[in-house]
Amino acid sequence: MYRFEDQETENPNLKALDLILAAWDEGVDTGVQPQQMAYAALFTALTDLVAIYGEPAVIHLTRGLEKRIVEGEFTLARRDQ
Repeated sequence: MYRFEDQETENPNLKALDLILAAWDEGVDTGVQPQQMAYAALFTALTDLVAIYGEPAVIHLTRGLEKRIVEGEFTLARRDQ
């Protein structure tokens, strides 16, 4: 998997993503299914966001995800049907 640690960057978003990717790989390497990692990551992210910003802000954020998913923003490999 691609790592940002090889790049000279102080971007905290890239550092955070790199840490998440490393933890994800470690989980999968120890036998945790990717689906379980995904659910755990979503749960952790949403509970932290609710704690920081509150339910209304997280509801607003998640409502906007449907359009982004439909538009393929989170699809890494497109399949033509």
